Amino acid sequence: MRTPQRLARTAGLFYLIVGVFGGFAEAYVPGKVYVPGDAAATAHNVVANAGLVRVGVVADLVQATFFLFTAMTLYLLLERVNKNVARAMVIFVAISVAMMCLNRVHQFAALLVATDASYADALGTPGSDALVLLMLDLQHYGVLAAQVFFGLWLLPLGYLVYKSRMFPRVLGVLLVIGCAGYIVDVFAGFLAPDLAAALGPFVLTPPAIAEIAMVLWLLVKGAKAPQQDGQVLVTA
Repeated sequence: MRTPQRLARTAGLFYLIVGVFGGFAEAYVPGKVYVPGDAAATAHNVVANAGLVRVGVVADLVQATFFLFTAMTLYLLLERVNKNVARAMVIFVAISVAMMCLNRVHQFAALLVATDASYADALGTPGSDALVLLMLDLQHYGVLAAQVFFGLWLLPLGYLVYKSRMFPRVLGVLLVIGCAGYIVDVFAGFLAPDLAAALGPFVLTPPAIAEIAMVLWLLVKGAKAPQQDGQVLVTA
């Protein structure tokens, strides 16, 4: 049966996969290839790390899939707290996943342009290099746009965690604060990029702490049996 402990640990495992594959795809790979404002260096890096770029695309598709599985599993665990809020959580994740998967096309397009000589023949080397940079610029800001929704999902999740009494209430508070951090980073990134670079370590630390704490709690502690009418429900 779908016991709270089994659902919690399954969600924790899925969430861990999201973190590992997402960190690789969204942080490590761009750091190796993307040089904002330098088309020639970016195109050179893409060619030199073509295999890494391909793996990064696949890794992001994997993490997006498991992100949706995470939300669906947490829905089964927390729907009894508030079904509408749990549905909102899954909807935010579904929108985020769709945006992230479609956005990966930009990164793959950059790889195609950088490694296919026909683009350089048609556009010239500077032109094809500029197109590679444009594709990765689009991918960068596409991730930032999707961050609206993988930030917002922490709001209903935090509420459900707080109200369920299946987890420490402080964990729910941390998740809500994490949501605010992601949203601030998005608006700063689009409205004031220089300010966003300075704010990044401060506004992205709370969501990182909240999500790591949630993953660890799900994996190590699981979830308490849900309560109803003041009694603990024991599910076999």
